[in-house]
Amino acid sequence: MRFTHSRWASLAVATASLLVAAAVVTGFARSERQQNEAIARAMSGGDPARAPDLIRRYGCAGCHTISGIPGGDGKVGGSLDGLRGRVYVAGVASNTPDNLVQWIVKPQAFSPRSAMPATGITEAEARDVAAYLYAQ
Repeated sequence: MRFTHSRWASLAVATASLLVAAAVVTGFARSERQQNEAIARAMSGGDPARAPDLIRRYGCAGCHTISGIPGGDGKVGGSLDGLRGRVYVAGVASNTPDNLVQWIVKPQAFSPRSAMPATGITEAEARDVAAYLYAQ
């Protein structure tokens, strides 16, 4: 197939349009992620950037499915995806940042027969984990 000047120009315009569209979509996704993280920080008082290491250290991903965490595909506990939109934490407490943090620190205070262990995580660390979960 032989390309004329007009075909090359059309191809260049189409390629440029695709690159612009990809940049807009990428920027929108980044902007949405940053907005979600800012909301989660304000809600929980934690830093979602510190959470992945904490989630691995305390073994959360061994029991729960957690987006963005390598190996976060546990099936013992419920998936933690979309937690910010839920009404309850673990089906036993209203989904508020303070309840989520306290649940992470000491789940038996809410549900004495819970299979979720008290891991020894501190309240400050739990706030970081809560911020991560609310940002997803």
